[in-house]
Amino acid sequence: MPDQPVLHDQPGHLIRRAHQIAVSVFLDALGGEATPVQYAVLELLREKPGIDQATLAQEAALDTSTTADLAARLESKGWIARHVLARGRRSLALTPEGERLLASVAPAIRKLNRTLLAGLSTAERDEFMRLLRKFVELNNGKSRAPLRRVAAADKAAAATLPRSRAARSPG
Repeated sequence: MPDQPVLHDQPGHLIRRAHQIAVSVFLDALGGEATPVQYAVLELLREKPGIDQATLAQEAALDTSTTADLAARLESKGWIARHVLARGRRSLALTPEGERLLASVAPAIRKLNRTLLAGLSTAERDEFMRLLRKFVELNNGKSRAPLRRVAAADKAAAATLPRSRAARSPG
């Protein structure tokens, strides 16, 4: 009988456990105010106010259906505003309430990041983060919703193309 892999030595299992831990620490730190995915979307909207929903999905590495549902929930909480653009697209922006939420949770986010990496030396934290970024980058294309960063210049150029060309342009 071939050697069986030990569960606790398998990268997939350890990544799943790390995700469980990260979500638990996040929810404890924020007291259920927002989920990790909601927080990520709000942070992206803070960084890129007015981006369209499809671009948000790409930049948050979410599928478009999930992003649409999430945007509706965030709008119902009063944290974002959605505005209809040409061709039925929607731009999204934080509301003042959403901005206040991000400001109010910033100390908890800093603390939870320290908590997650507590016990590691500075060099180990740097190396862990470097390897984690590398892992995500190397495996991004294997995701069902890969991260796609869209440069502002690419979006502006695509917006000026006729619809059929814009739909085929990469990015």
